[in-house]
Amino acid sequence: MKKKIIAISILSASSVTSIHMINRIHHFLSTSGNLLSCSENHYYKWRFGNIKYDKKGKGTPLLFIHDLTAGSSSYEFHRLINNLTDQHEIYTLDLLGYGLSDKPSITYTNNLYEQLITDFIKNIIGKKTSVVATGNSVPFVIMACHNNPEFFDKMIFINPQSLYSQNQIPSKQTKLLKFIFDTPVIGTFIYNIFNTKHTFEKTFAEEYFYDKSKIKENYILNYLESSQLSGYQAKFSFACYVGKFMNTNIIHALKEINNSILMIGGEKKTDIETNLENYAYYNTSIELEYLPDTKHLPQLEAPDKILELIKWFT
Repeated sequence: MKKKIIAISILSASSVTSIHMINRIHHFLSTSGNLLSCSENHYYKWRFGNIKYDKKGKGTPLLFIHDLTAGSSSYEFHRLINNLTDQHEIYTLDLLGYGLSDKPSITYTNNLYEQLITDFIKNIIGKKTSVVATGNSVPFVIMACHNNPEFFDKMIFINPQSLYSQNQIPSKQTKLLKFIFDTPVIGTFIYNIFNTKHTFEKTFAEEYFYDKSKIKENYILNYLESSQLSGYQAKFSFACYVGKFMNTNIIHALKEINNSILMIGGEKKTDIETNLENYAYYNTSIELEYLPDTKHLPQLEAPDKILELIKWFT
């Protein structure tokens, strides 16, 4: 019996060690290009960690906030910012848990990001700011604007998360999923399976872009690198995302905000018209625009069209 226990223990330890090595190799291969690093980066020392941000241009402040999906970062807007610096003081940041910002082992929620954006505008920008946000980041921007309207000016939302999805709170199943991702070694291994070069290629081809010929290899590699920076800590925000800890009901806030809002939808994105019309139902001042032949990331697929809308609206 003792020999069997010893054999099982040795086998288990060997398996865990092998998985750990696989995790280390995956991290090294994914980040070896050092694509996201830049000498011009600034860091905001926030209470939960350092937040990487960039500042360019002169004029009225305009803050870009990336999506909350795996691999997201301020890189999402890299084709826009240099074309707006003659009109705006441009700020782009990596949210806590993403890109080059710190990735602490905490529970990432809508309220956490609401506080981050409010503090960033108050302490770094220092004046009323217009915001461009994508997808799952839209809800916390709306909540931040509702609770601190003095910091927010005009808002542009690209393919916002549906109101129905926002109402899905953590369940026993999603809490279990978060627990699995949070576990050492094995959780990291499962996270890496979900975030390989192949999975990002598939996501770009099926969800992010309509015209697959416009997908560049560099897009894939930058998202892959972002998903692996800080090693195993990169999984904590992802665990909260899939666990639905970042969701919140924003209908009350949406009804009451009184800012100029433009919502942009990728015309080929599934159910986008229904999603945007639901927002407009609760706030009739919202203007809607649809970009033909685009899906979730028109800022990468059709940046010139997004630039036209930003310049016109701001």
